[in-house]
Parts: sequence; C-alpha cells; structure tokens
Amino acid sequence: MKKVKSNIKNKYVIVRTDCMGVFAGYLQPESTETLKILKQARRIWYWSGAASLSQLAMEGTKTPGSCRFPCEVDRVELSSPRGFEVLDVTEVARKCIQSVPIWESK
Repeated sequence: MKKVKSNIKNKYVIVRTDCMGVFAGYLQPESTETLKILKQARRIWYWSGAASLSQLAMEGTKTPGSCRFPCEVDRVELSSPRGFEVLDVTEVARKCIQSVPIWESK
C-alpha cells in the first residue's frame, strides 16, 4: 500500500467513503490510498446549515443545533478500495464542527 505524504500530521479533514459514511477528524500519516485513519473523529451523520460537505469544510454549519454528529471517538479506520473524498477543513469550520452538540439517542 502506498502511503500518503507525511505532512498531513494534525490536518483536520472531512472524509467521505462510498459505504462507511462521512467522518471529520485528524488524518494520520499512516493513512494510505485505500485506508484512512482519523483520530478524534466524529461521524457526520446529518448536517444542516451548509449546502454541501464542501461548504461544511470551508465555513462550518450555520445551524449547529440542527446537525446530528455523535460523540467523538479516539480513532477510526476507514477502508475503501474505490477511493475517498478527502476535504481539508479550515480552522473556522473545524471549531464549528467540534462545537456541534453531541447527538445521542434518547
């Protein structure tokens, strides 16, 4: 497996997979073309206040209370032989994503 460049340490990203969903977290250097490893990751189960993941990555959400992001996990491994969409997240958007209230079952 080919490793991605090591300059990704502490880079906050949104990763979309074809079958595992969407996650936001810190991309780890040991990630490869078919495996993405994120630390301090949150599943982006449902978002509102951004027209697309691209806008969410650039600006965050305008309605954080309407989003459904479960609790953060220490580490998640995402695999996809068909590839990923990986979006760099701005500092403003990272703070916004991380401040979305934890969505949990009641």
